[in-house]
Amino acid sequence: MGKGNPVFDKGMEIRKSVLGKEFVEKSFAAADDFNMPMQELTTEYCWGAVWGRDGLPKKTRSMLNLAMLSALNRPHELKMHIKGALTNGVTKDEIREVLLQVAIYCGIPAGVDSFRIARETFAELDKGA
Repeated sequence: MGKGNPVFDKGMEIRKSVLGKEFVEKSFAAADDFNMPMQELTTEYCWGAVWGRDGLPKKTRSMLNLAMLSALNRPHELKMHIKGALTNGVTKDEIREVLLQVAIYCGIPAGVDSFRIARETFAELDKGA
């Protein structure tokens, strides 16, 4: 696992294209002996082995992630993936539709929290944060 592995390298390329080069490089720079294996695992298997498959476009994968992260109540990851979804061509209107569906299938509290996080993320992006 790690650098020099073709699946890892593909994952790193995809991860940077979705989440931003600066964010990913900061994550690796901040990693220590304890959490570096998690950074490597995430990059290789999540971003390389799964996101790197041709079966679904990035836009669809982003929309799925928004729904799953909302359902799992993972606000930090949701915020990051809202930004990534916009990068992958998901519109604010489409994000709203995903989150409305979350509210119906996962419960109103999950929907309310997800809408709040989305609005905060949009506001940060509008300010250039």
